[in-house]
Order: sequence, then C-alpha cells, then structure tokens
Amino acid sequence: MTRTEQPVSVDRMMDSVRDAEDSGLEAVRKFVDTVNGIFPDLSEDGPRRKIIDSAFKMTEELVAASTNFAEKIMKALTEEVDQPKTETSA
Repeated sequence: MTRTEQPVSVDRMMDSVRDAEDSGLEAVRKFVDTVNGIFPDLSEDGPRRKIIDSAFKMTEELVAASTNFAEKIMKALTEEVDQPKTETSA
C-alpha cells in the first residue's frame, strides 16, 4: 500500500460512524414526537420542554463522543500509514 492510499476499512469505519450518528438523531426525533404526543405544551419551563431539552443535550453529547472517537481513529490510522516501512532481512 502506498502512502496516498487509504485502507478500505477506514472508509467503512467512517460510514459506520455516520450511520450511528444518523440513527441517534432519528431516535431523538422519534422520542420528541412521542413526548409531544403525551405531554401538553403548558409552558416553556414545563416538563415537556425539560424532557426534550435533555434529549437534545444527550444527543449532542453522543454525536460529540462519536466524532471524537472517529477523529482519534483517523489520527491513529494516518500516523500508521505515514510511518516509513522498514524492510526486514531474511
């Protein structure tokens, strides 16, 4: 493998991270729809608003953790690919 080639597994890993983030966002959308259907919108500071805000905060944290993980993996893989290969004598 040359230095400019990326392992196929990196692309698959990045696709998996994106899929996980999309799944997380879709789960929050469904959760918010459920909360909206159950709790009346009585006030801005009511339980409905607090629950929805909490769900979005959790999602932001999950997406940030997922992105951080992907960045660390990419850095490690980039460093591995960029390291000069040493030849061993047989």
